[in-house]
Amino acid sequence: MGLPREEVVSGSAAELARFEELIRPLSVAEWKTPTRCAGWATGDVAKHVAGTIADIATGRFAELAAPDAPSRQVAERRGKSAREVADELHQATKVVADIGAAFDDAAWAGPAPAGIPGTLGEGVEAIWYDAYVHAEDIRAALDRRSERGPGVRVSVSHLADLLGQRGWGPAVLALDGLEEIPVSGGGGQRVTGDPLTFILVATGRQDAHVMGLDGSVNVYA
Repeated sequence: MGLPREEVVSGSAAELARFEELIRPLSVAEWKTPTRCAGWATGDVAKHVAGTIADIATGRFAELAAPDAPSRQVAERRGKSAREVADELHQATKVVADIGAAFDDAAWAGPAPAGIPGTLGEGVEAIWYDAYVHAEDIRAALDRRSERGPGVRVSVSHLADLLGQRGWGPAVLALDGLEEIPVSGGGGQRVTGDPLTFILVATGRQDAHVMGLDGSVNVYA
């Protein structure tokens, strides 16, 4: 549905700061803990998030849009510690926050750079979504409690956009504690229940049947 520009710019920066706080103190053993992201340890997840923000900060948009971007980001940071990745993320986040503060409404509604799908605003929203979902991947791997902050709302909003782009629906996401969000024009099926469970289902991290849906809801399938 697209959230307001000011909310997304400030929310993205805050989410990245929380991500930095999450990864900075991780022990060597925690850094190597396997996650639900196939083949990735917690450190690999963190390197992907830091790599995405570093790519944006340095203008590597064409490389960011390439299918191999996640694996490249991890490979470029092979051997880096939690503190080193957190330091890189901290510096890149400051640059990206300054860039985001300069956007006006016209730029926000315009296309994302280098052929990245969607508008610029949707691209910035994706940063927030990606940081939140991957922070949850790390928390789950380390048996820590989920955080149900503003990242839940932006993730549902972003997933609704992705589902609409894929032609899924029509449907209405009527999830607990959130405003109703139409998908593909709204109407049709009403999806109810826990929003974090929906996020896990729509990203292929949990079986869709727990919400009465089928595999077509997975935006990565």
